[in-house]
Amino acid sequence: MECFFNLTLPDGFIADAVLAHRFDAVPELLSGLGLGKSPVLVVVGGAGGMTVDDSRRLKPLFVEVLAPLAQSLDAIVLDGGTDAGVMKWMGDARAEIGGTFPLVGVAAVGTVVLPGRANAYAHAALPACRHTHFVFVPGDRWGDESPWLAHIAGLLSAGFGSVTVVINGGETTWWDAFYSIRGRRPTLVVAGSGRTADQLAAAFNGEESDPRAAALVASGLLEAVSVDRDRAVIDDKIRRLLTDSRLNVAQGFVTGRLS
Repeated sequence: MECFFNLTLPDGFIADAVLAHRFDAVPELLSGLGLGKSPVLVVVGGAGGMTVDDSRRLKPLFVEVLAPLAQSLDAIVLDGGTDAGVMKWMGDARAEIGGTFPLVGVAAVGTVVLPGRANAYAHAALPACRHTHFVFVPGDRWGDESPWLAHIAGLLSAGFGSVTVVINGGETTWWDAFYSIRGRRPTLVVAGSGRTADQLAAAFNGEESDPRAAALVASGLLEAVSVDRDRAVIDDKIRRLLTDSRLNVAQGFVTGRLS
């Protein structure tokens, strides 16, 4: 049964949260969280596998581009909702710029440590600090949240632009990119950020890469931009996608397989 609750985060911030069980209930749940239609920026990528050097090179992108863009466009930002890597950096960046945009974590309930809830998963993580909302979905493994994340992004961005930004990432990021493209969402890969993002960027540039990347590139929805490009170039690419409602994806849950 779906239920709403207040979640006290590790930094003391109190977020609005809901435990979801059914796809067909998601529109009502989002309304209950006070989330309306808006441009949607989905941020996916590296979490626990990130290095100190990754943080030094990549975190400025969140403070200088992603958070200010979301703030200026009244966008909703969605991520995987655990306190590591790109999700932690997104929360930190929102706080650093004094952002007021909704920052929504979408996580499989079995992968997150929640008060009063037993968790048998040895690698369960803390919920992401400085997030305003959480949607906890069924599942007990990383990646179980990926189709829900794409579904929620499609519902919230109806009539507006949306984009998924891929930064670094491991196995779960392949699924995030797959469901983003399966849902017809433009997907921007930050080349030079490492791991999955670099494999996708290599395929986009016609270079040898992981075989899984070929179908994603063939969709025509994937584009790559170098992390070393001028910040204004990256800003412009993401802004163009977020402000073009013609690129809006259809609402609804998308299914399929990543081969």
